[in-house]
Formats: sequence, C-alpha cells, structure tokens
Amino acid sequence: MIDRIDQRIIQLLQQNARIPFTKMGAEVGLSSAAVADRVRKLEDEGVILGYGIQLDPSLLGYPLHAIIHLRAFVGMLKPFLARVPSLNEIRNCYRVTGNENIIMEVVLTDQKHLEKLIDLLISYGETRTHIVLSQVICDAPIQSV
Repeated sequence: MIDRIDQRIIQLLQQNARIPFTKMGAEVGLSSAAVADRVRKLEDEGVILGYGIQLDPSLLGYPLHAIIHLRAFVGMLKPFLARVPSLNEIRNCYRVTGNENIIMEVVLTDQKHLEKLIDLLISYGETRTHIVLSQVICDAPIQSV
C-alpha cells in the first residue's frame, strides 16, 4: 500500500528523476537510506516502471508534430499493430474505444514525411490527422486521489 510519504517521493521523482536520496529525505523527513529502500520497493512492486529523459523532437530534426487517428479496415488491425514497432515516427500509439481503433502521436521532419506516413497508413485503414500547434501540458504528474 502506498502511503503519503511514497506519494511525495513519487511526486519528487516525477519532477526530477535525478533528485538525490538525501534531498528527497529532507523533503519527506526520512534518512537517505530509508528513501532508497522505499524507492527500491516501489520499483520492485512495479509502481515505478523506469526512468528516462525528455527530448525536444524539433531540436533533433523532427519539427512537425501530429496526432493521427486510424480506423482499421476489417482484418487489418493485427497487421497494423505488428507494424507499429518498425515505424520510428510514432512516439506513442494507443488502441482505443470509439470510432477509431488507434490514436498515434507522431513526429516528422516535414509535410512530405507526413504524406509518406499517411500513404503507408491508408493501406491499413482510414486516417484522420491533426497537426499539433502547441503543447499545453507535458507529462503531468499523476496525483493521488
């Protein structure tokens, strides 16, 4: 069971995954060893799945950001899902309920790159594309209820 101290540790890690255990300990009123034990327990229990970095795709040559909805043709969902891992443009891909089967977040070099991706996707189903103008929130921390 996750208590308030664990929730605060998770919050601190979401803000900065590189925060030292000593600094976290000062924030939550525990020793750095006790914080390390709690973090290890959260990792072992699968609450913390991993640590990573956030990149700016535009600075890496992918300034075009889009959301693509796909409504798969009959019999094409499984082949599409098998193809997804090989499509480097896709940052996130969700299988969803509703009119569409798939919602993808993609990053691209330019409009020609987007056109090429859409040409590939239409062999799997109908697409609906939205160009992202700006990002309102990024990886918002999960708050306890």
